[in-house]
Order: sequence, then structure tokens, then C-alpha cells
Amino acid sequence: MTGVILAGGKSSRMGANKALLTIGGQNLVQRLLARLERLCNRLVLVANDPDSYRGLEVPVVRDVFPGNGPLAGIHAGLSASTTPYCLVVACDMPYASVDLGGYMARQAPGYDVVVPAHQGGLEPLHAVYSRSCLPHIEARLTAGGQRDLRIISLYPDVAVRRVVEAEIRPFGDPGVIFCNINTREDYERLRAAGGARGEEAAP
Repeated sequence: MTGVILAGGKSSRMGANKALLTIGGQNLVQRLLARLERLCNRLVLVANDPDSYRGLEVPVVRDVFPGNGPLAGIHAGLSASTTPYCLVVACDMPYASVDLGGYMARQAPGYDVVVPAHQGGLEPLHAVYSRSCLPHIEARLTAGGQRDLRIISLYPDVAVRRVVEAEIRPFGDPGVIFCNINTREDYERLRAAGGARGEEAAP
């Protein structure tokens, strides 16, 4: 399985590149790379500003269909993968769970998408996607007129396995696993929480 980190967002609410913010002594991309390499035999970073990630020993790929949000990022990651499945994680999820990722990967045979589903809703940016999704994603990205480019708009077109909260809980609190950073306030709160836990650089 390939680990795909999406770092192509504009970070408009943050006012800075979220992927390069630090928590526990590492920036968010380094933190996720260290986690995902424990599970995935290949890693890919999707970013439209590859110069920002020089020095990382990981391929950096651009969107094939830029300007179309995270669905285009998933498409780019799947296109760059040589494995049947990808664990796709957003760069602003510092506590993404590789143990949960491994569990989802084991559920993947027979499905195109394995996605966590809990009280907070679906988590399409902490999910496993098959390369079989590519033609369905491309059809949406290339369609004219009014297009629904939400990731979940893809799901009716493919076979989806929802991992429910009772399955998620053994791997941690969903509120922690799936927390993400959208604003400066989110970042300061998570950084303070990390300091209070005495987090080290290693995940």
C-alpha cells in the first residue's frame, strides 16, 4: 500500500502553509511521513509547490487537474501509486492513526474505498482508496457544467466499506485521530496540547 499525504491546499484560513507548521518538534509533513512509513511500503506527497518540500526523501507530485480541491489530490496520489491501494491522509491531521490505517487496509479487498464513519461524519481524508477509483474520479474532474467535486460525491459510484465508530474506538478517540488544523486557533490549541503531553519528535 502507498501512503499518500495531501499537502496541496491553499491554507487560506491559516494564512500560512499548514504542512510546514510544527507540533512535537516536527512539521506536519515530516510527522505524517514518519507515521506512514511504519505501514506503507511507498510514500507520495501531493503538493503544487514542490520547492517547499526539498530535502524530503519522498516523491512530490502535482495535481493532474489543478484547482479542483482534494478530489484532484486523491487522483494525483492514486495516479502516482504503483500499489493497488493507497492510504490517503490530509497533511493537517497530526494524530492520524497508522494502526487504524492498517485495519482499514485489511478490510479493503472487494471495495474501492474504506472510510471511517463516526458521530462526526465520514472522514474521506483518512481513508483507503483503490486505484479502481481513478476512472470515476477522472469522470468528475473532466465533466463540464455543474460538477460536484466533494470527495463523498464519488462514493455512490464505487463500492464503499464504512468503518463504524465501534471499530475505530480500539485505535483511539475519533476526536483526536481525526482532528485537523484549519485556523491559527486550531494550531495553537493542538500545539499546547502536544506540549502538555510531553510529545517528542517521534510519532
